[in-house]
Amino acid sequence: MIESLLIANRGEIACRIIRTAQRLGIRTVAVYSDADANALHVRQADEAVHIGPSPARESYLLGDKIIAAAKQTGAEAIHPGYGFLSENADFAQSVIDAGLIWVGPKPDSIRAMGLKDAAKKLMQEAGVPTTPGYLGEDQSPDRLKAEADAIGYPVLIKAVAGGGGKGMRRVDRPEDFADALLSCQREAASSFGDDRVLIEKYILSPRHIEVQVFGDSHGNIVHLFERDCSLQRRHQKVIEEAPAPGFDGALRSVVCGAAVKAAKAVDYVGAGTIEFIADGSQGLRGDRIWFMEMNTRLQVEHPVTEKITGQDLVEWQLRVASGEPLPKRQDELEINGWAMEARLYAEDPAKGFLPSIGRLEVLDLYGEVRVDTGVMQGSEVSPFYDPMIAKVIAHGQDRDDARWRLLDSLESARIWPVKNNVGFLIRALRDEDFSEARLDTGLIARKGDELIPSSLPSARKLADAAEAFAAQPLAGFRLNAQAQTRAILSVDGAPVEASFDAKEADRGNSLIEVASDLSPMTASEEGQTWLIAPYRATGSSAGTAGDGAIVSPMPGRVIAVEVAAGAAVTKGQKLVTLEAMKMEHTLTAPFDGTVAELNATPGSQVSEGMLLVRVEATEE
Repeated sequence: MIESLLIANRGEIACRIIRTAQRLGIRTVAVYSDADANALHVRQADEAVHIGPSPARESYLLGDKIIAAAKQTGAEAIHPGYGFLSENADFAQSVIDAGLIWVGPKPDSIRAMGLKDAAKKLMQEAGVPTTPGYLGEDQSPDRLKAEADAIGYPVLIKAVAGGGGKGMRRVDRPEDFADALLSCQREAASSFGDDRVLIEKYILSPRHIEVQVFGDSHGNIVHLFERDCSLQRRHQKVIEEAPAPGFDGALRSVVCGAAVKAAKAVDYVGAGTIEFIADGSQGLRGDRIWFMEMNTRLQVEHPVTEKITGQDLVEWQLRVASGEPLPKRQDELEINGWAMEARLYAEDPAKGFLPSIGRLEVLDLYGEVRVDTGVMQGSEVSPFYDPMIAKVIAHGQDRDDARWRLLDSLESARIWPVKNNVGFLIRALRDEDFSEARLDTGLIARKGDELIPSSLPSARKLADAAEAFAAQPLAGFRLNAQAQTRAILSVDGAPVEASFDAKEADRGNSLIEVASDLSPMTASEEGQTWLIAPYRATGSSAGTAGDGAIVSPMPGRVIAVEVAAGAAVTKGQKLVTLEAMKMEHTLTAPFDGTVAELNATPGSQVSEGMLLVRVEATEE
């Protein structure tokens, strides 16, 4: 068994790997950037090495620095986690060439499956069914458009080197193809250094099914059953579960058998995932499920597989990398119950899911669940990396049991002041279509605002807070002895009016936490948490640049400016595109008007709240 291990990653996956390694008695080495100097994975590891500035391209993506850190600390092996360099065949080869153990598949296997077009051709040759589409070398816009027209809309444009939902655009009409292609290529070049794309037929009722496979260096390959990752928002997985709803023994045999065949085609060693797309319009059928791609690494959602099989997949990785055979044969693996995972992100659903940053002053997650996280109360959510706070995983006897356990945990969560998607996750889990397993990848998009929680507490919660404050001496807003009283509260700094029963004020309210007289209180509701206090006017309004001000919603980099100073614009027209937290964000004109001020230039770094564009309304 490996005796010392460097984890070439950060956040929750680094903590996850450290946990298993230390249980096995393996010495662990963390690497960290400037932003992660006090991160949880740095604290948990036996040793840590600083590898550079905060941007990933200057730290976590520099393979030479990571290998040097391994040699400096005497680490025998490198585990890449997921993301960053985990599917970089050149880095894997460099690790091996340096005389270190690579905890992952062979570099040739990574290369074979790393480019989506080549992988699909390989799967076709191996007899694995693939989605109809265009995989050609001609990348001219005219050829790509012609192929899309021939396939028939809707189509999906996908980055050849893509992953994680990036470099992917659905196109419903021929006239939208050019803009979607340009945006996809730009995001692909930024994220993967490769702007090539392929075109696929877009399945209108798609289910995202994936199979966990594992191979060893002795020629053994097994599957650990399937997962369903159909609940997605903009191609990003939201809630994953195992096994997949609607699978029976015969269908499982077909799909998991195809996954093993795919892994054997590339002589696979280690943990991998074969992803399939299923046409669920007529129920799940073996002849309507096609290979999409293979992820040659551990997946974010691997805990649901661990829960239903009772296996530690990181331990499997370390044993296989040490030269041992797989811990279990296929006939020794079985499904036990149901598992469901929710991805908890620092993002604001009320503002288009814009990532949120800042200090986690409050972070409480409860329930009979597993929580995989790379942060703790007091940690900073930075703008440099993926905004995941935690993965919350529930295991139950059946699907509904797992769903209720996950709901119970999320409903008791308290996270503040960083905005988060807990309320959105709760609504998704409660949704009738989801609870009845009527799934496809478009479910969230169809529901629209139904799944978006209010940005403010309910009237009842505000009344409870007002009553609690009014019961305190010198509260400042209690009026006479009227039965109904209005108060102005500060909710996360913004004034909000509340109505409450003055007769009830003296009793207080056990549901509201009050530290001392007039102290701000945190109030939680449906997974959301706010800081509430009596409002005190300062004599001046909060400063804003006016309705026509387009400000940066977060720190980021300007990657495109679509207008010029003095130009006429229409409501909804693209003005500026930002790249922040690994995603593109488009800022648009709020109304018809003229660009009166332009402070954005391509390539420039901008801070949160910076005025980028000011639009003056067209006079009636």
